[in-house]
Amino acid sequence: MKGSENKMEIIRKVKEMQEISDRLRHEGKKIGFVPTMGYLHEGHLSLVRKARVLSDAVVVSIFVNPTQFGPGEDFERYPRDEEGDKAKLEAEDVDFLFIPEAGEMYPSGYQTHVEVTEVSKGLCGDFRPGHFRGVATVVAKLFNIVKPRVAVFGEKDYQQLLVIKRIVRDLNFDIEILSGTLIREEDGLAMSSRNAYLSPEGRQKALSLYRSLLKGKELYETGEKDASVLVKAVQKSVESTAGIVLQYVEIRDAETLDRIERVGKPSVIAVAALIDSVRLIDNMILGR
Repeated sequence: MKGSENKMEIIRKVKEMQEISDRLRHEGKKIGFVPTMGYLHEGHLSLVRKARVLSDAVVVSIFVNPTQFGPGEDFERYPRDEEGDKAKLEAEDVDFLFIPEAGEMYPSGYQTHVEVTEVSKGLCGDFRPGHFRGVATVVAKLFNIVKPRVAVFGEKDYQQLLVIKRIVRDLNFDIEILSGTLIREEDGLAMSSRNAYLSPEGRQKALSLYRSLLKGKELYETGEKDASVLVKAVQKSVESTAGIVLQYVEIRDAETLDRIERVGKPSVIAVAALIDSVRLIDNMILGR
């Protein structure tokens, strides 16, 4: 717990994690939770630090969730580094690390899924069918296993963040969902476990996403409020870099993800593209 000298405990079984969570709650301790797929970077660790400040016991999960990967996606080769992740989390004073196997989370005969119908439409939902159903299902399961009072998610996966907020609201989870700001490398590239796939040339190309979002933000801050004009400016900037396959540039309401014609309240410019066959996403909030 906060300020304790206890070593981080590794938990691999659902029942054991639930029993620990029950004990902590019985002792009046507030559980803070950060779910991850591992291969941790500074973006993840910033969420852990936020959870540390807001809770008495911090639980981090590492689970590469097979149900959120579609056919032909990178489930098998998704980067994994359990020992490196453990060392990083111990350095952050994490209390419990939950690392279940797929068979523990989805035992034989599993047939229940959670689906958020509207917020998951468009953006990444169009390009990764079934992805958000997998995310919603595993997050609901993790909430029932870890039983946190606070859970922290990053704003880099902005649509995912709103999907999770909708689950909590619609299914009456007694959990406060907090977001952590998107963390970037020194050169502006949004931190992502998938950056490890990029060649040196691909990594340079990937900077076009950040530069293009900045152009959109600058245009907005100098008075342009027409969403279509902002989108076209970002799109043109991304496409000026050879070797990028742009999937989408869109501006949506930051609270609802509804489509908008004019930016009158906080909005998100979101972009997704393939570089070296690696799918990268990035976003920037306007008007916050």
